[in-house]
Amino acid sequence: MISLEDAVIARIKREGERYEIYVDPYKSRDLKQGEDIDIDEVVATRDVYHDAEKGKKAPDEELNKAFGTTDFDEVAKKIMNKGEIQLTTEQKREMREKKRKQVIDWIKRNAIDPQNNRPHTRERIEKAIEKEGYHFDEFKGVKEQAEEIIKKISKQIPIKVEKLRMAVKIPPKHAAKASNILHSFNIEKEEWRNDGSYLAVVKIPAGFKDKLYDKVNEVTHGENQIKTLKNN
Repeated sequence: MISLEDAVIARIKREGERYEIYVDPYKSRDLKQGEDIDIDEVVATRDVYHDAEKGKKAPDEELNKAFGTTDFDEVAKKIMNKGEIQLTTEQKREMREKKRKQVIDWIKRNAIDPQNNRPHTRERIEKAIEKEGYHFDEFKGVKEQAEEIIKKISKQIPIKVEKLRMAVKIPPKHAAKASNILHSFNIEKEEWRNDGSYLAVVKIPAGFKDKLYDKVNEVTHGENQIKTLKNN
């Protein structure tokens, strides 16, 4: 459990009454977004209050009426998932900035410019988002916001989400090291030839194309063949 000094209040209104618990502002956000977190890592106490600041606890019979259970874990999850988490201005700013970076990273990894099949630069993505006036939500999922943004900024820049299938052929002297590198990507199929060479087909987010080239070239010193396959 976290200390009360570091906790904020999560609250919900049910059956005309207010129900509050003390929670970690960051882990409660993660739980709200679907992460599997032990409740004891999120809360400061295992009490449900009508008024947390005054220490006025909610009786079990009222919890059962409002939530259909008196089990603290279940009640706490419902309060965090359906209610409001009272963040400070600084906490909101910090969490929103972190989410902004995560969303832009997702777009850069998964989206490309269909005119040249290259990833957009972070600067170009950021400028398009700023021009669109998009407001990031610290509680909304990364992929959900990224997809919303892509739809909006597609009016300004050519952009689409795409997965690429890449065929890679490695000569025998670099095959072992290169195969280890390629296994960090999503391998669809692979083959070791009789001469010791290695072939693989990997499926990657479009924005990972340069990363794939860089990593394979690093271990093979440029001695490789890589080409983009047509998606079926």
